[in-house]
Amino acid sequence: MANKRQLVKRRKAVRNIRKITRTMQLIATARFQAMFKRVSASKPYSEKLAEMVNGLAGIDVDIEDSLLEAHSDAPRDATVVITSNRGLCGGYNANVMRTAIEHIDRTAGSGTPCDVQMVGKKGIQYFRFLKRAMTEISHLGDTPKFETVEPLANELIARFRRGEVTTVHVVFMRFHSMGRQRPDVIQLLPLAPEKKDAGAGPSSVGEGASAEAGATVQYDFSPEPGKLLEELLPATVRIRLFTCFLEAAVSEQIARMVAMKAATDAAGDMIKALTTQYNRARQTSITMELLDIIGGAAAVQ
Repeated sequence: MANKRQLVKRRKAVRNIRKITRTMQLIATARFQAMFKRVSASKPYSEKLAEMVNGLAGIDVDIEDSLLEAHSDAPRDATVVITSNRGLCGGYNANVMRTAIEHIDRTAGSGTPCDVQMVGKKGIQYFRFLKRAMTEISHLGDTPKFETVEPLANELIARFRRGEVTTVHVVFMRFHSMGRQRPDVIQLLPLAPEKKDAGAGPSSVGEGASAEAGATVQYDFSPEPGKLLEELLPATVRIRLFTCFLEAAVSEQIARMVAMKAATDAAGDMIKALTTQYNRARQTSITMELLDIIGGAAAVQ
């Protein structure tokens, strides 16, 4: 027979845990809403910037230190992996790390050395456990800001221009919608057109028509297209990297919301089960006491 006192203590402990998980769920919801507004606000700027760069890149101009093609004959890859600083977010970090390790092993298997820059305490701890080489970046905080991400982007641009690396990739959790987040690997350098999600945006016919219509339009540039690209290409790299951090932060809060809601529901189910066990133990105790009383009365008679 279960001990009633132990059942009461366990039920009280589970209730306290449920309060904590419910509070964390509410906090994650509030943070998600704030991060989602930042992603939505930055999207028009990044899309227009990409449109301008794609238009200028189609013009035959000479650009010094172009970010559109590699400057070194020796292949070397730099990979930035974005993970979280905090746990309790389900399989968020595990999925990102699995994708990152697959990309790093595939790159190393092709004979290309890979320099890993790990962002987030969870990824750093995991790579330490695996004893893999990496550069630790843990000072960016839970809420990404452009002024904190910009130095990392500038460092990657400088290394690419010096020929220290020929490609730069970013591994992060891409945000598609509230119900869909997938780990993704994008090429940051050299710059390449971003891939659009299937089903999102205009149809291919509409895109082709707009492209043909845009090809017939002649623009006058001031300053020259080469000088514009020299300013816009680094800005595009910075905003793309910052967008990766924003999407990773949004996806992290969604994963934490889902994990904390599941924990809260599981705690509620456990409380019901413990209450049922307590009631049965209490009823059994009462029945045993009644049997003792009846047995004692019968013995007296």
